[in-house]
Amino acid sequence: MKPMSISFDLAAFLPYRLAVVAARVSARFAQQYAAHGVSIPQWRVLAALGSFGEAHATRLVALTTMDKVKVSRAVAGLIEAGHLRRRADAQDNRRDLLALTAKGRRLYAALVPLALRMQAELLAALPPGEAVALDAALARLGG
Repeated sequence: MKPMSISFDLAAFLPYRLAVVAARVSARFAQQYAAHGVSIPQWRVLAALGSFGEAHATRLVALTTMDKVKVSRAVAGLIEAGHLRRRADAQDNRRDLLALTAKGRRLYAALVPLALRMQAELLAALPPGEAVALDAALARLGG
C-alpha cells in the first residue's frame, strides 16, 4: 500500500517520540524486574500502591494510566503471587480496596532501588541543565 500524500513526519511528532521513549525506558527497566517475576503492568500497580497506599481498581487505572483490563490482569497476578490483598470497602460494598501484603511490600522495597538507579542512569546521560529543563517541560506538558 502506498503512503498517503499528506506531509507528516511521524518521527518528529512529539506524542510519537514520547511514546517511543516511554516504551524503550519501560522495556529497559522490565529487564531488571523480570528477574523478580514482575511484568510492566504489575510493576506499575505495585508502584502505585507502594506510593499511595490502598486504592480501588478505578484509582489504579488513573494512577497507572493503563486500561482497566491490564490493571485487572496485573492485580489478579499479584494477588495470586501473594503480593496484594483485596478487602471490601466498608464505605462502598460494591468496590474492593487493594493493598500490598507484607510480601508485596518486600518486593516493592526490592524494586524501588532498581527504579531509582535506572532513573539516575537516564538523567546522568543529560547535562545537568537539560535534566532540569526536561523535568520542567514534562511538568508543563502534564507529567
